[in-house]
Amino acid sequence: MFNAIIQTSLKQRLFVLMGALLLMLYGLFTLRQLPVDVFPDLNKPTVTLMTEAEGIAPEEVEQLVTFPLETAMNGLEGVTRVRSVSGVGLSIVYVEFGWGTDIYRNRQQVSERLGAVTNQLPAGVVPQMSPISSIMGEILLVAMTAEAPPIPTPSPARGEGGKTATPMEVRDLAEWVVRPRLLGIPGVSQVIPMGGEVRQYRITPDVANMERLNISISQLQTALHGFASNTSGGFLEAQSQEYLIRNIGRTTKLEDMQQLVVAHRDNVPILLQQVAKVEFAAGVKRGEASFMGKPAVILSVQKQPSVDTV
Repeated sequence: MFNAIIQTSLKQRLFVLMGALLLMLYGLFTLRQLPVDVFPDLNKPTVTLMTEAEGIAPEEVEQLVTFPLETAMNGLEGVTRVRSVSGVGLSIVYVEFGWGTDIYRNRQQVSERLGAVTNQLPAGVVPQMSPISSIMGEILLVAMTAEAPPIPTPSPARGEGGKTATPMEVRDLAEWVVRPRLLGIPGVSQVIPMGGEVRQYRITPDVANMERLNISISQLQTALHGFASNTSGGFLEAQSQEYLIRNIGRTTKLEDMQQLVVAHRDNVPILLQQVAKVEFAAGVKRGEASFMGKPAVILSVQKQPSVDTV
C-alpha cells in the first residue's frame, strides 16, 4: 500500500504540489489564530478568598476567620484541596477544584457558601474573592519612582515646577491613574500596587482643648462618621415639576474636614481644628518596594487564565 501511495504521488505530481500548497496556506492561517502562551496555566481551577482582619494576631485570625472558612469550603462539590495562610490581620484561603471544572461555576458555589458563613466571622470582617487569575498569572512588574531623570520637560513623576514627587503622591498616581488604565486592557485580571505611602486622614485629638470645651471622643467619632458623604432628601413637587433634593457633602479637601462642626456651645459652633490636629499622613507600613536600590511603587500586573500573555 505504501508503494502504491508513492507511485500515485509520482504520477500525479501537480495535485500533490497543489495539496501541499493548500496545507501550507492553511497552516499559516491557523498559526495566526493559534493561542500560544509563554506562561501556560499549570494549576487547577482555584478560587482565592482574602479576608482582612485589621489588628488581629495570626493565632486569632486562624481560629476566628480561617478555620470557619475552611470548614465551609471543604464540603463543596468538586473540591480537591483547601489550604490557607494566616498572618497578621490577613487570611488567605485557596479552594482548589478538580481538573476540567468550570471556574465560574466554582466561584458561584463559593459565593453561596460565603453568604452562610459570614455571620460566624467577627464584626466588620468580610471575605472577598480575588479576581480570576492563575499561579503563572503575574506577567509584568511596573516600577514607579519619585525621582525623574533630568529632562527639560516635566514628567508624570514630577509635581508642578519640576519638583520631585513625594512617595505619597507617587502612590496616589499609581492607584488612581495608572492602575485603572491597566485594568482597562483586555485580559488583565488585577493590578496590585505595592510600596509608597498610602494616603490617610490623621486626626490627633488635643486633649487639653477637648477638656476645656467639654468635647468627648465619642462626639468626635459621631461627627466624623458622616463626613464627606452625599445624602438624599427625596424630592419637592412644585408647579407640576419634581425637584430632587440633594445634600452634596463629598469632598477630599483637608480644609473641609478642618471646618467640620463637632458640637455647639452657646450657639457657637466648635470646629474640628479647634480640638484636634487634622492632616494627611501615610498609613502604617508592613513592607516596602524598591527599584534600583531606591524606594518605589511597584505595580504587579496579573492576567486572566487562557489569555495570550503577549
